[in-house]
Amino acid sequence: MLKSKYRIVFLMALIAVSCDSNRVFDQYKSIPDQWHKDSIVTFKVSPPDTISNYNLFVNLRNTSDYKYSNLFLVVELNYPNGKTLKDTLEYRMAAPDGTFLGSGFTDIKENKLWYKGYEEPFVFNEAGEYLIKVQHAMRKNGEVKGVLSLEGITDVGFRIERDINN
Repeated sequence: MLKSKYRIVFLMALIAVSCDSNRVFDQYKSIPDQWHKDSIVTFKVSPPDTISNYNLFVNLRNTSDYKYSNLFLVVELNYPNGKTLKDTLEYRMAAPDGTFLGSGFTDIKENKLWYKGYEEPFVFNEAGEYLIKVQHAMRKNGEVKGVLSLEGITDVGFRIERDINN
C-alpha cells in the first residue's frame, strides 16, 4: 500500500515536469504591497549553452487592484562581458471592456509576456551569468511624472524556454 502511494506521487511529479519540458529557467519574485518606480526586480541566469535558440518572457501576476489597461516596463539584459540591452516595452493587460487578460480563474491573473525570441530567435551567445533587470515605467495620461507606486502587481517573473521551432 505504501509503495503504491509513492508510485502515484512519483508519477504525478513526472507528469508535471514533462508537461513543461521546454522550460530552462522560470522564477518569480514577490512584490510586497506596491511596486515602487525605483524598485528593480533582478534575475541571474546561466543559460545551458551558447548555440541554441530561446524564447524569453516576463511573467506578471496582477490582481483587480491594477488600475490600468496596459503596462510599460523597462527590461535590461546584461551580458557576461558587460554589454547591455535595454528595452522599453508596452504590454496590454486588459481588454477594451476592462476584463483583465491573462490566465487564472481567481482574482489573480497570470500574464506571460514576450520579451525576446518572437521576431527572431534569441541566442545567449556568451558563456557565463546574465543579469536581467525589470522595472515598471508607468505614467498617467497627460502627466510627465511617473506613477510612484504601482498597485495590483503581486509577482514579477522571468522565464526562458527552448525554441522548439528552430
